Amino acid sequence: MSNYKTRVLLVEDEEDAREILEFYLATIFDEVEIATNGEEGYTLCLTHQQQNKFFDVIITDIKMPKKDGLTMIEEITQILPDQKYIIVSAYKDEEYLFKSIGLNVMGYFVKPLAVDNIMDMLKKVKEKILLTKKEAPDKNIISLNKTYTYDVDKKTLFKGDISVKLSLKELSLVQVLISNLGTIVTKEMLKEKIWDDLNTSDATMRTIIKRVKDKVSDDDFIISRKGYGYLIE
Repeated sequence: MSNYKTRVLLVEDEEDAREILEFYLATIFDEVEIATNGEEGYTLCLTHQQQNKFFDVIITDIKMPKKDGLTMIEEITQILPDQKYIIVSAYKDEEYLFKSIGLNVMGYFVKPLAVDNIMDMLKKVKEKILLTKKEAPDKNIISLNKTYTYDVDKKTLFKGDISVKLSLKELSLVQVLISNLGTIVTKEMLKEKIWDDLNTSDATMRTIIKRVKDKVSDDDFIISRKGYGYLIE
């Protein structure tokens, strides 16, 4: 995970604050994306999630047009319950701070923005992210070979740091094989687990297997045992 690229989303409607935060974020994190209101922020997060891409932290203002920050956080949390946030606000209103409790908020920036406080917190956040990713492989990341890994939490196949786009059936195939690592999975087991129908044709099953094998052909991890089934060693 030493090559892990940190990704953040900044959601801020005020141009001056947005430019300041974007500048300092870019000096610390590898990738920074921008949204100018809560609606844009939610849409960006949803689009990335559908592409199996995720933000390590979302920095968001509270008071914004179209959709406020806390509403956006609540909606994103419904699809990504572990998403982390930093809140930016010109309001020292305890009601807003109270409402944010329990929403995976890592910290707060109060306007007017203090550069020293921003840099100190962002550096600590990045350190925490990298530490979490460093510890993750033993718990959540399964190495399939030298090229491919599988993230159990995200249910995503990766080639290095890049996610491999799989259809639902293709993903089901990979998950069944991974759940039986080192064990041959018969055709009957695949049909039952993936289609819930033993009458599924062999041709349909072979098509799904071929599609996955084609996508990982540069370092194929699916082994065929003729007459028996398939496995990942």
